[in-house]
Amino acid sequence: MEILIITGPPYSGKGTQCDVLKKLLNFEHISTGDKCRQEKQNETEIGKIMCEYEEKGDLVPDAIMKDLFSKILDDNKSKAGIILDGYPRTKPQVDDLIALVNSKNLKIGKVINIDVPKSELLIRAKKRAETSNRKDDKDPQIHIKRIEVFEESTRPAIEYMKSKITVLTFDGLGTINEITERIKDSL
Repeated sequence: MEILIITGPPYSGKGTQCDVLKKLLNFEHISTGDKCRQEKQNETEIGKIMCEYEEKGDLVPDAIMKDLFSKILDDNKSKAGIILDGYPRTKPQVDDLIALVNSKNLKIGKVINIDVPKSELLIRAKKRAETSNRKDDKDPQIHIKRIEVFEESTRPAIEYMKSKITVLTFDGLGTINEITERIKDSL
């Protein structure tokens, strides 16, 4: 099983590109947010803890995410590959994921990093709030907090990943098809 990671700030279009790449590569799309929401919906122990953090716009603690991703890797071992969307988000999570992958004799192929300016992210967040049914998408302060958390924790993690894994950065401005073509050309 090959592992592809897609990263970038909130509202950068990661999920949209994952949908395209999933079909193109015949990989399973693993959305951290979706997995966390499933855990919360099922009211698992991990879900209850995640709920407390996510509703405030904070990141779920690394130890909890490591346990969740160990299970995800085990559950998807028979797949051709997976696309990890939204993980890792911190430097410790980068190390945790690399250690997990190595312990399971798996390989991380590439990291696709979609870069979008903050002004555009705020426009996209507002648009998503108009169409989303998610409670956390309705609060503009949560949008700003998510972007701030990305800048403080995830952007440094992406830079850190560059010393350990192949990270390809793409301009996230333009149409969905334009962004997809940029990414496809690198694969």
